[in-house]
Amino acid sequence: MYQFKHRAALQEAIAQEKKAGKRIGFVPTMGALHEGHISLIRTAREYSDIVVCSIFVNPTQFNDPKDFEKYPITIQEDILQLTAAGTDILFLPAVAEMYPEGVNGRHPHYDFGYLETVLEGAYRPNHFQGVGIIVHKLLDFVQPDDLFMGQKDFQQCMIIKKLLEITQIPAKLHIIPTLREKNGLAMSSRNMRLSAEERQTAAVISQTLRHIKAGVGDTPFPELLQNARKHLQDAGFQVDYVAIAAADDLEILQQPAIGRPMVALVAAKLGEVRLIDNMLL
Repeated sequence: MYQFKHRAALQEAIAQEKKAGKRIGFVPTMGALHEGHISLIRTAREYSDIVVCSIFVNPTQFNDPKDFEKYPITIQEDILQLTAAGTDILFLPAVAEMYPEGVNGRHPHYDFGYLETVLEGAYRPNHFQGVGIIVHKLLDFVQPDDLFMGQKDFQQCMIIKKLLEITQIPAKLHIIPTLREKNGLAMSSRNMRLSAEERQTAAVISQTLRHIKAGVGDTPFPELLQNARKHLQDAGFQVDYVAIAAADDLEILQQPAIGRPMVALVAAKLGEVRLIDNMLL
């Protein structure tokens, strides 16, 4: 696996591969890799001749500076996992490489519309602008044919889909199903911050989503969501939201949308760790 820390060297290497007719697959990450990330690498391997992964903890997408400071950094372990999974290129830039204009410099503003006003957008103002800024930069650098992201960050995937439309970048987005621990907990880098006891409690989120899925046809949505919120609170969570939305545009639903795919989404804090999860209905 080749490692690059600078844009120019990365672009030169990728340009040579493209010149040779190679298809480029890209998996952007913030490191602290787990099996969910590796599943993205493996899927990219199936589609692509050259698999590129980036590790960059992006400061502009953190609303809470403490959350940024506490984000787990496991670079050496990450490199071992990426090598074993067959990654061809790792891009490992510093903040100054990604933000030569400065983190607080002038950045583009993306019109994500309704998508950034609800759910995560409502609780994390400007978060998705930060995501858009960094993913746009990375896509410009890598110029991939295919982009691979995980369903666990469902709203983020929709934001990136919108970003591709806005920027007219021709990469194809592949959304890969969420991998879960044996107890149902969605794999996440944030799980590293949970105690063993909290990891067991955190599984209540996926249980709650399964209850919602089972009740969609029989129980009115307001009652279903109220029961779900109470179930989470009784388990010790501080709930930000429990919602059912249209899976194509995140319209919040109060009743079944006939003929439209739906998704249930949850965000809740357990102690100091904020967890998100979702399930297609």
